[in-house]
Amino acid sequence: MPATPTRGEDAPLDLTGRMPDVDERFGEGVLDETLWWPYYTPHWSTRERSAARYTVERDGLELRIDADTPAWAPESDGGIRCSHLQTGQWSGPAGSTTGQHRFRPGLVVREAQPERRLLLPHFGVIEVRMAAVRHPDAMVAFWPIGFEEDPDDCGEICVAEIFGSELDDQGGWVGVGVKPQNDPRLRLDVEKVRVDGDLTDFHDYAVEWTPDRLRFFIDHRWVKTVDQRIDYPVQLMLDVFELPRDDGTRDLAALPHRFRVERVRVFPPVG
Repeated sequence: MPATPTRGEDAPLDLTGRMPDVDERFGEGVLDETLWWPYYTPHWSTRERSAARYTVERDGLELRIDADTPAWAPESDGGIRCSHLQTGQWSGPAGSTTGQHRFRPGLVVREAQPERRLLLPHFGVIEVRMAAVRHPDAMVAFWPIGFEEDPDDCGEICVAEIFGSELDDQGGWVGVGVKPQNDPRLRLDVEKVRVDGDLTDFHDYAVEWTPDRLRFFIDHRWVKTVDQRIDYPVQLMLDVFELPRDDGTRDLAALPHRFRVERVRVFPPVG
């Protein structure tokens, strides 16, 4: 259950009269690569292995895990497969240890990447309308992370993290909150919130991010507040993962896993 609210922080998300800086509805039939970089932190792997599988239709985006989707970084992340979009990118040279999202110690840049500053919000409201995947091997997530101009500026805003194994006929669990990653100023504060209804249908997941706190919402209903300070630009991270099984097998009959996203909106901070 969400934490007990204080200071009126349980008020619903009110976007009345606010105009978004970005209202991405994926309706052009092609991916806008001035906004989205369709690779998952390719500096720790290669563009070939980390490239997204996707289609863009009039009713939105679909990210896919196919039967022939390779493990994105088998040397450092095992058998995890991913289809992913992000709105920023940079890395150090090949052979260096400099790059975004250092998800474990000892990572080395395998393929240097150019710098891309496509969409880097700094405070405001960040919202996605998406549908989860109900399969025990699947996980979908929307998780802005620091662009990392400074190595410490790397915290994660977990707007929604949904494991297919945690969905049932009545609803499911949604992870929301803050992950420090490698930011020494942050502490882990992530909570799994029970949501009733079919999470494989579309729902709105959002964060209202101010200099002193982050308020999280599902379908505009307040679910959690984190009283921590993240004061640097973030890039959006949007993806579906196929998680490896202990025995190394895959449920090929269930593929492709299809992660549907109807829209992404970014609203500037009030005032």
